[in-house]
Amino acid sequence: MKWLEIIELRSVGNNRKLFEQEFKSLIEELNRETEQGAIKVYCRIAIDSDFSIHLLHNSKKADINGSPLVMQLISSLKEYGLINHSVWEEKLSS
Repeated sequence: MKWLEIIELRSVGNNRKLFEQEFKSLIEELNRETEQGAIKVYCRIAIDSDFSIHLLHNSKKADINGSPLVMQLISSLKEYGLINHSVWEEKLSS
């Protein structure tokens, strides 16, 4: 079963450069711990404080509460702003 976790982050604070460096390091570290390319990060067009982090999973069952990796990521990102997390199950594929 393929499923997707999405973390939306609306960052706050004045030191954007420091945040981006720490955020990039965190995502790179997590990508080393997971399948290559399993984590994708997007920035909202015209609102550079909004990020969407997508983690693709392929397992027997989706975890409705989220994977342990995402729970760790959410915990690390909370200090940077508002977080929204959702879990999606693939229904159709091409």
